[in-house]
Amino acid sequence: MTVEGAREVLTVEAEGITAVRDALGEEFVQAVDLIMACPTRLVITGIGKSGLVGQKISATLNSTGTPSFFLHPVEAMHGDLGMVSSTDIVLALSYSGETSELNLLLDSLKKRAVQVVAMTGNSNSTLARSAVITLNVAVPKEACPLGLAPTTSTTATLALGDALAVALLRRKQFRAEDFRRNHPGGSLGERLKVAVREVMLTGDKVPMVSKDVPLELAVRELNKKNIGALLVVESEESGKLSGIITDGDLRRCLLDEKWLEKGACAEDNKKGIAEMMTVQPVTITGELMAADALSLMQGKDITVLAVVDKESRVEGILHLHDLLGKGEFRFLI
Repeated sequence: MTVEGAREVLTVEAEGITAVRDALGEEFVQAVDLIMACPTRLVITGIGKSGLVGQKISATLNSTGTPSFFLHPVEAMHGDLGMVSSTDIVLALSYSGETSELNLLLDSLKKRAVQVVAMTGNSNSTLARSAVITLNVAVPKEACPLGLAPTTSTTATLALGDALAVALLRRKQFRAEDFRRNHPGGSLGERLKVAVREVMLTGDKVPMVSKDVPLELAVRELNKKNIGALLVVESEESGKLSGIITDGDLRRCLLDEKWLEKGACAEDNKKGIAEMMTVQPVTITGELMAADALSLMQGKDITVLAVVDKESRVEGILHLHDLLGKGEFRFLI
């Protein structure tokens, strides 16, 4: 296959996901509501390629706060059905909606009064008729040139499963520290379970000036340390945090004619920093976990945190890159 042929496959699959996205409606919200109200677990089932996709969807749900497990339809008919309770919700995957092994399981689930959510490309199928909610994963065509091997359809189903997991994550207000608790042995877990002081920048690496220095020196320090922010302290002796200046603050001020008219950029003007900085910036203490810092950054939509002690004295500075392993303290991803 040529590169152009590979691009064609990716285009077809992208178009399939777009089609599923465009067809999505209120039924998706209903599915999220139903799963949110489930007091026990979400059971994923499917066979063949759909089964493999179902296993991945189950794994994603578990890691993002929605308890689930995968149930093979054939194994279910030979004893594993005992794992399903009447309070569970079943998410059944079949593009045709007419998989015989799955349909046998549907009859048994109906007798147990278990509610089924279907992911299928055939809204008139047996699976769709057995479900209380049907999520449409119909795609224009498979990427397989024979139109036989599940390709675009499985990609679209997987993508919709991800959308479902993320929607549930948001509804549950699942946080980074919750994710860390579910990944105690993973590299992300290792990054997030260390203390802030283990990943923050300290000493000469901290971009910091006292608030009485000329603006020019402050800009030089900001440029020299090159992490996009500058901490401003009351004085070098006290080390108490007064504010923070970011690259964005600097740009906005230099484009503000009224600010410039005040002479803030004049060489003899010592008030430029105080007028530019954000007072009472968001801070964190060094003993808190990196996961707490990440959650705080996400909640405040910022990338830099000043690290201070109980008296607001600067101990260091933390950049988002330090949490992602791109700073001086590195983790393997």
